[in-house]
Amino acid sequence: MKILQLCKKFPYPLKDGETIAVTYLSKALSELGAEITLLCMNTTKHYTDVELIPDDYDHYKAIHFVDLDNSITAIGAFSNLFSKESYHVSRFISEDFKTAISNLLAKEKFDVVQLETLYLAPYVDLIREHSDAIITMRAHNVEHEIWERITKNTSFLPKKMYLNYLTKKLKRFELEHLNAYDYLIAVTKKDLKTFKSLGYKNGAIASPIGIETKSYKIAPSNQKENEFSLCFIGSLDWMPNIEGLDWFLQEVWPSMNVKFPDLKLHIAGRNTPFNIMELNLPNVIIHGEVESAIGFLGNHSALVVPLFSGSGMRVKILEGMALGNVVITTKLGLEGIDATHGKEVLIADTTEDFIECVNICINNSKLVKEIGFNAKTFVTNTYDNIDNAKDLLDTYNDLIVKYK
Repeated sequence: MKILQLCKKFPYPLKDGETIAVTYLSKALSELGAEITLLCMNTTKHYTDVELIPDDYDHYKAIHFVDLDNSITAIGAFSNLFSKESYHVSRFISEDFKTAISNLLAKEKFDVVQLETLYLAPYVDLIREHSDAIITMRAHNVEHEIWERITKNTSFLPKKMYLNYLTKKLKRFELEHLNAYDYLIAVTKKDLKTFKSLGYKNGAIASPIGIETKSYKIAPSNQKENEFSLCFIGSLDWMPNIEGLDWFLQEVWPSMNVKFPDLKLHIAGRNTPFNIMELNLPNVIIHGEVESAIGFLGNHSALVVPLFSGSGMRVKILEGMALGNVVITTKLGLEGIDATHGKEVLIADTTEDFIECVNICINNSKLVKEIGFNAKTFVTNTYDNIDNAKDLLDTYNDLIVKYK
């Protein structure tokens, strides 16, 4: 089977949930015998020096990319006020990318063209002009749902009004393109249910994000600290992460630091903004971007994921669980991951909840080990990328028989 995978950013390095989700699925499909070709945008926001890609990143038959300046600018944001286009989406529309699609489809025949996220939807008509391949959309999130939640949590009125305006246009775009694809791959059952309630009528499957569980092993030199410690890691150019971290530092940490004066919080993240890098809070250590998320997580006992916006699945939660961390997250953070509070994870939605969860961990080392063990077992049994890719590949084979 020949699959063309289209992405809105280069899926390397593996520093955020989207690149991990894209890479682990494509690697698994390749291991199962599919031939995968990548065509992606190499954006200014997430630029990758292609010369630095390691030789073992070799699961693609071929890699094609187009440089794209998708910067958010004051002029662009202002001009968009007078346009019907979604500013979220329009920054990913590129004539060079259109040319690359046309040229690639003219040279090679594919069975499936898999779009990674809504932001590739503007190219569906062009793909149909040049190919009879099955077009699938892998929806990592319900995109407008993320921004509805961010808008709801924004208190500054001018910003709230502007975000509400942008969100309405994004939602309109998402709904207008809802049935443009032959098949929809939602990463959670909840998201699939949402898409259907919004009017999606074509074929669909809920196929969770999988990780390469065999890669999540802590090296002997990176065993967790003897003392209980907290960590946070996530892309800090993604608004839900910034929103959640700011809340935790302002609302939770002052009280937590008083109650547990020896407890340390380690913060790491790609594109850490200057104001966070310059933070001077007691027992808060800012690492910025770390070389290895696995190494970072492996040094700490618990991972805090204070999310109040977002959609889809949080890959960093799966990574933390795979390494035996106690993950302390909100109900929304755990959406799409069928783990149980007190067994594989701990759930906290308020300052008091987070403090109580930490208190439980500090005073019950046996429970910490049990939750870590349960979490590793749970992820291995439920979110292994090969197991999930097998189901998707079976679906693709059925679709090829049906459409061909």
